[in-house]
Amino acid sequence: MTVTNLPTRPEMSEAEWETRCDLAALYRVLHHLRMTDLIYTHMTARVPGEENTFLINHYGELFDEITASSLIKMDMDGNVIGSDGRFNDAGFTIHSGVYRARPDTMAVAHTHTRAGIAISMTRQGLLPMSQDATVIYGDLGYHDYGHPASEVECEALGRSCRDVNCVILRNHGLLTLGQSIPAAFLRMYILEHACVAQVDAVAQNTELVEIDAEVLADVTERFRREGEEPDFGQLEWQAMLRMLERNGIDYRC
Repeated sequence: MTVTNLPTRPEMSEAEWETRCDLAALYRVLHHLRMTDLIYTHMTARVPGEENTFLINHYGELFDEITASSLIKMDMDGNVIGSDGRFNDAGFTIHSGVYRARPDTMAVAHTHTRAGIAISMTRQGLLPMSQDATVIYGDLGYHDYGHPASEVECEALGRSCRDVNCVILRNHGLLTLGQSIPAAFLRMYILEHACVAQVDAVAQNTELVEIDAEVLADVTERFRREGEEPDFGQLEWQAMLRMLERNGIDYRC
């Protein structure tokens, strides 16, 4: 692993700093929503204007400790750019695999929530039986479990997400992609909500109500088109930022 000099804040582009702030905010929002797993799981974002670099959390920090300046900048070869920082090897494998396969993707979120893992362990996967599920159902794929920190897994994951923005990692957790941090966040929130609803519904041990097939097709297509809009997730994201500000959470440092 090579290390180069990290630009100081004044030398950093405004686009990089704002991306750092939004990514740090994402970690704080997921902490608030209790979508964490100690120091594990990872959210990343490409650095705008730099084709082969992305930002990831410093391995060892809890989500509520992460700030804009504590994030680590990496390239697609696994080199840390700047002051030495530790990163999660599996995190590098997952996120670099996605970015290599999807040049259009600007942000990636990965979680290990109880509901997400539970659904990932079922052969049937996510059922299109809740409104949340219909929102992402037409944009959902699956990825079989593999060694989380290998080059083979990196390439395989890239193939699994080539045509979808929501992925259930079998026996593992959830993954969402976005052309922006707000888009990746909203897809993760909806996917998680759908998984929680299904776990709760199945636990009732009663017959579930299916959505009419024609209605399902129409709703799924409408939400698929909405997900392609450039402002997808922005309204919800601004609400989350206001929540952080009300709670006095300082992530822009």
